[in-house]
Amino acid sequence: MKTLFTLSCVALLAFCVGCDKSKSASGHSHGGHHHEPPHGGTAIDLGDEEAHLEFVLDAAAGKLTCYVLKPHMSGFQRITQEALELTATVGGKAELLTLKAVANAATGEKAGDTSQFEAQADWLKTAKSFDAELKKVGVRGKDYTALKFNFPKGSAAEGVHK
Repeated sequence: MKTLFTLSCVALLAFCVGCDKSKSASGHSHGGHHHEPPHGGTAIDLGDEEAHLEFVLDAAAGKLTCYVLKPHMSGFQRITQEALELTATVGGKAELLTLKAVANAATGEKAGDTSQFEAQADWLKTAKSFDAELKKVGVRGKDYTALKFNFPKGSAAEGVHK
């Protein structure tokens, strides 16, 4: 019995030591657990692990994609919005982006019932970093407004939710 207790303690200690409490530029830490965005993008928290946004930049195409993800980035979360409005500050200049809902025949997603949004702009081809504010996103019955973050660093402040 004493050996079983000792082995249990060692296993628990190994698990705790293995849990990375740091936060990388693309990853997210919460309560000692580290989550990597599934597309290698920039993670934005919504509330207290209630959901996430992942922003992925394709500089060659000048395209920014936003994926809406479930808690712990455990899968895609469909939402009813047909567009997301984002204001980015690049080189002191404000740029408005409207990320439109993307339909996906393979998953059955369509505008008004999707987890993916995209926008294209020429300035995205050269922007390596920018500060942004997402006007509003409604996920899992809550509205998150004025979400400020840096791309590619991630969340700068938690948005207001109702």
